[in-house]
Amino acid sequence: MAGAAHCSLQAKRLLLDPKFEGYKLSLEPLACYQLGLDAAVAEVQLRDDQYTLDHMRAFGMYNYLHLDSWYQDNVYYVDQLGRIMNLSVTLDTALQKPREVFRLPTDLTACDNRLCASMHFASSTWVTLSDGTGRLYLIKSGKRGSSASEKWEIVFNEELGSPFIIAHSVSFVKSDAHSLAVLLLRVEKDELDTKGSGFHVTMEWATIAERKEGDQRYEIVKRRVLQGKSVPHYAAIEPSGDGLMIVSHKPFTFMQNESDKLEENDDAKVSNEKKDPLYYWQQTEDDVTITVHLPQDITKDDIKIHFSPDNICVTLKDQPPLMEGKLCSSVDHESCTWIIREDKSLEISLIKKNERSRWPELIIGDTRGEFILDSSQCSEIAESLMHLTSEVMNPNPEKENPPCNAQELEECDAFLEDGASLCRFDGDTLKVTHIINLGSNQYLFSVVVNPREMPCFCLRHDVDALLWQPHSDQPENMWEHIATFNALGYVQASKQDKKFMACAPDYSYAALCECLRRVFIYRQPTPLATVLYNRKEGRQVGQVAKQLVATLEANDPILGFQATSERLFVLTTKTLFLIKVNSGN
Repeated sequence: MAGAAHCSLQAKRLLLDPKFEGYKLSLEPLACYQLGLDAAVAEVQLRDDQYTLDHMRAFGMYNYLHLDSWYQDNVYYVDQLGRIMNLSVTLDTALQKPREVFRLPTDLTACDNRLCASMHFASSTWVTLSDGTGRLYLIKSGKRGSSASEKWEIVFNEELGSPFIIAHSVSFVKSDAHSLAVLLLRVEKDELDTKGSGFHVTMEWATIAERKEGDQRYEIVKRRVLQGKSVPHYAAIEPSGDGLMIVSHKPFTFMQNESDKLEENDDAKVSNEKKDPLYYWQQTEDDVTITVHLPQDITKDDIKIHFSPDNICVTLKDQPPLMEGKLCSSVDHESCTWIIREDKSLEISLIKKNERSRWPELIIGDTRGEFILDSSQCSEIAESLMHLTSEVMNPNPEKENPPCNAQELEECDAFLEDGASLCRFDGDTLKVTHIINLGSNQYLFSVVVNPREMPCFCLRHDVDALLWQPHSDQPENMWEHIATFNALGYVQASKQDKKFMACAPDYSYAALCECLRRVFIYRQPTPLATVLYNRKEGRQVGQVAKQLVATLEANDPILGFQATSERLFVLTTKTLFLIKVNSGN
């Protein structure tokens, strides 16, 4: 990743609330509506050979409910009959049954190693669709959400190899031709990986374009493959189709053709060849001893060594100086000596001017040597550090500032995966142009706020959760902090059974659901209609944040979860639930 700009995310202080007092549990009833499904959701269980954490993250935790961000309160799912079913909501009290908008041409049950069917809404009139068997469909849908203008037509379909799920897609116009770029995710067997899980993750970035302007036929014009060792938390193509952003625990790289690969391997070999140290050095309280291995043809007359109080210069024959530079500390240069030992090595003795001083290096800035520590010095160092350690957890409990007790750490203080990074790849050079080390800023979820922009991603920041909007067309402001969910980073950590997280596109609330039944809603602070006082601090409270809990009347696991500004959609195997969170304006 040489040449990549190392960036950082800049939080807006005005969007942070250091005086946030927490969520008040609200017992107000939530209106909950449910629709029984004609046919069960087409859930695909993990097979015995899909046993890794990556399989679970990519396919076992798949969100089977798809929100169409181009149209308000419009959701889709695929049922066991291979039908794409749509529910478009205008009035909660007059809900229609989900309606069929498209039927997959293939028999889903015929393929043994299939994955779940997946889809993505690339624009207001284009949909990318996978049946889970390795076939990609490009659908022209017309304006969706109303039966009058919505008609799904296949304009492209092709077998693209092993089964995949669609991670993201965009629609754009380039060189006067309409194009779609789609990101396909696979977890594949890796025969070369003998020490790890035995699998790797690939993301194929395919571009499909019109053959010529006005021609309705489409073809694949570009296929590029990235490979990594973990399922990405977030992967999205830029609206222009020129770049790609990935948040992942382990890095991704583009796969190259064989000649590029060989060239890169040769370069790597050269850089990885470990060079032997030029010299070795040891020290006591009084002196420093340097050992240099000499070439066979060097004699005593070929060696020239110049000592000065602060410098040393060692030259062999008429070659450039072997060692030269300023010493770490002053020496008694008149007492310094050198000899050639029997094993043809040069031994130089320097007498320290300041006795009992320990040198951190020999020649300032010279990293070609190796310091050797003898056993007695190791013991001395260990003894000098003994006062900093203890065999008991808290040897002095009465101490004013006791040490941290690991047993008192809460779950929200622990991160399973430190070291996630956010990378931006250029579509032409296939190189990383920007990289951000996220460290302990744990990834939480993604949400589409504006369908014409890239999806936002939400990261934990201390106890809060911060929402970031990527702007691929603004190099100086590529990731903008647009909203804060107070204390959400802290509260979500205590929910061990959480399966999905989401938030409203207008940031009015965040929500999470467990694997079964329970849904937690965190409404952000809103002004109060009545006066409320904080008795402890004797001040008036102007706004309050609420936590609401909904328990669904279902015994089936939750398979899908989506949030809009007004309501939550929750999908189980046989039922679609609607929870009214905010009343419409």
